[in-house]
Amino acid sequence: MRPSISVALAGRGRSRAASDAVSGPAGSVAAQAATAFPAADAEERTRDRVLNAVLEHGPISAAELGDLLGFTPAAVRRHLDHLSRNGVIEVKRAARAGAGAGRPARRYVLSSQGQSSLGNDYLDIATLALQRLGEIAGPEAVRQFAVERFGAMERRYAPEIDAAGPDITARAQALSEALSRDGFVASTASIEARAPLPAALSSVQLCQGHCPIQQLAAQFPVFCDVETDVFSRLVGVDVRRLSTLARGGHVCTTHIPTGRPAARGPHSPATTPGNLDEVSNHLQERP
Repeated sequence: MRPSISVALAGRGRSRAASDAVSGPAGSVAAQAATAFPAADAEERTRDRVLNAVLEHGPISAAELGDLLGFTPAAVRRHLDHLSRNGVIEVKRAARAGAGAGRPARRYVLSSQGQSSLGNDYLDIATLALQRLGEIAGPEAVRQFAVERFGAMERRYAPEIDAAGPDITARAQALSEALSRDGFVASTASIEARAPLPAALSSVQLCQGHCPIQQLAAQFPVFCDVETDVFSRLVGVDVRRLSTLARGGHVCTTHIPTGRPAARGPHSPATTPGNLDEVSNHLQERP
């Protein structure tokens, strides 16, 4: 079960001040004021429900939150605005489904501050464990750990992406849809090269607006490298990582060339340790 998060409200603790007020007319005023505190407590509990829903289901839109919690749009937005001002949630913009143009959808996730308020001991433990693993067994052991972690993703995604056929753009779109279902808030944008540029320069930009291991990947970039390897095998061409959330980018962006033939046949995941020793030709870049 995910932990509950409480957001401090301005004026918390006023009930103690009210109870300590002097008797008489001033005490009567204080007593009247105290009757408002249950409403404030209820407001705080409601805000906690919104925050926990963002934690459990984010990235999530305001409309989806309203449907989930049974709140009016105005109520949801009031709480979201408060949580945003306090820095515990943030907006991730994602392209709307379909090819039509339009403003990106606003979806909410916990911010780094919001995550830290959970008391994320798991992050410290994971970091220390990986650091110790590297000290004992070397960097390749950390890489192997990352390979095994992303191997499960690759095995789940491969049948769906292979079903999209040999077209690289279609495979990239299938990958984007699979990532979005796993909460990565993924989207694609096609970039067609026009004369006098050669058609071989056409590409798809795959963007991920959310990363569940962002802080861990910031300390161990090999996680980003291995994820890029997986993307390359899944879509069937060599790809290039242009930016990552772990290195301060607004989104993780992967450049997928579509104007030249696939570099390999049907998807075949890496199965031999020798693949781990090959020098990556993705030319990955991070801001």
